[in-house]
Amino acid sequence: MRQTVTIPPAEIDRQLALCDQIHTLLEDRPGQKLAFVDTYGCQQNEADSERLRGYLARMGYAFSDTEEGADLVLLNTCAVREHAEQRVFGNVGALSHTKRRHPGQIICVCGCMARQEHVVERLKKSFPYVDLVFGPQLLWQFPELLLKKMTEGKRVFAAGDEIGTVAEGIPTVRQNRLKGWVSIMYGCNNFCTYCIVPYVRGRERSRQPQEILDEVRSLVDAGYKDITLLGQNVNSYGKDLDLGVDFAWLLEQVNAIPGDFLIRFMTSHPKDAGPRLFDAMAACEKVAPVLHLPFQSGSSRVLKAMNRGYTREHYLELIAQLRQRIPNIVLTSDVIVGFPGETQEEFEETLRLIEEVRYDALFTFIFSPRRGTSAAKLPDPMPKEQKSANFQRLLRRQNEISGEKHQAYIGKTYRCLVDGEGEDGLLTARTDGGRLIHLKADPSCIGTWQQAKITGASTWALFGELA
Repeated sequence: MRQTVTIPPAEIDRQLALCDQIHTLLEDRPGQKLAFVDTYGCQQNEADSERLRGYLARMGYAFSDTEEGADLVLLNTCAVREHAEQRVFGNVGALSHTKRRHPGQIICVCGCMARQEHVVERLKKSFPYVDLVFGPQLLWQFPELLLKKMTEGKRVFAAGDEIGTVAEGIPTVRQNRLKGWVSIMYGCNNFCTYCIVPYVRGRERSRQPQEILDEVRSLVDAGYKDITLLGQNVNSYGKDLDLGVDFAWLLEQVNAIPGDFLIRFMTSHPKDAGPRLFDAMAACEKVAPVLHLPFQSGSSRVLKAMNRGYTREHYLELIAQLRQRIPNIVLTSDVIVGFPGETQEEFEETLRLIEEVRYDALFTFIFSPRRGTSAAKLPDPMPKEQKSANFQRLLRRQNEISGEKHQAYIGKTYRCLVDGEGEDGLLTARTDGGRLIHLKADPSCIGTWQQAKITGASTWALFGELA
């Protein structure tokens, strides 16, 4: 078993001391220094950006909501789909104009894209104004890399190892005062044939339980009411620690922390889910009755080609076990349309699975080949037009199902967390199951639990008033 590599506390202390050096450098320059952090992709990237902001705040930066006029621009990138990559390159290209207007602006690109050799080479050759590039494994070393750029004046391109590390003690600046992300592990060992994540985020490595529990306690003490435990595959938590703990155990420990808060988690992998997890979810009153369980395809043959580690039949059995224990469970999932070699009949199997399970919501994607993955090399005979037509069929059917499920909420009352202001004078709120409510209520309700009576519904949301 590969042992988790933990960065020694003395190394993090050194990084914090380098933050203080940068603070001193910035004090010698006129005006408040501003940083703009632009985050792409998943919740794990959002959590990483909170730590990057923590470092930046320690350095003396305030935060801007735009790249224009910012002294430092940091793009925390995603490599999961081609569209996300192209969007990043487009935005990096646009930064040439802000750099021209503000020659002293420092531009950093980090995150998953920065771990891909072809991306780094393109940044080197086509975007000479990008100053610093580093992958997620080196996030803990950001102050050292930035100080090198600031003092030596040269571009810095840093590559971390493929295994990755765990670093504790990095300061955090969170943008939301109600909902908190807590990373419980990093990386992935699954190597699904379409997925770049294990190559860019490294192997699975779990944080020590006490570090996680201490972080959750600090959030609860600070008034956070909705806490999400994050990992590429949370069900694998603890396998590398040799402590005899697993994710279900961790849920039970977090649930035992005093306070009125809700526990969510993302993302689960079907091959590692089962009765132990479902029993813990049912027994823990603070665990939200919602599960995101990606199935990706309704065809067992395609699932094998994807290296998913389960069959259609096994997945459906998991859903039956889950609903037996938690009848009111809100189910969401991911599905890929047009995986290389998928036949029309195999797509129909996916459609039938959706009909059988009846998800509350789906995240749907047309297959996006990722350089460096084995699926990118597979023959792919289905025309793009057919994939697009299948995708639209799936989308229409799922929208119908979501709309039908939302209609069943009308007239009922649900506890919800009021979390912000929406449009047309309404507030936004979420049920324990994660359903969005456009709520008629006074803004003084923001940040509180309320009972909401549902008065209407659409495909995407519910509408309600205070009960």
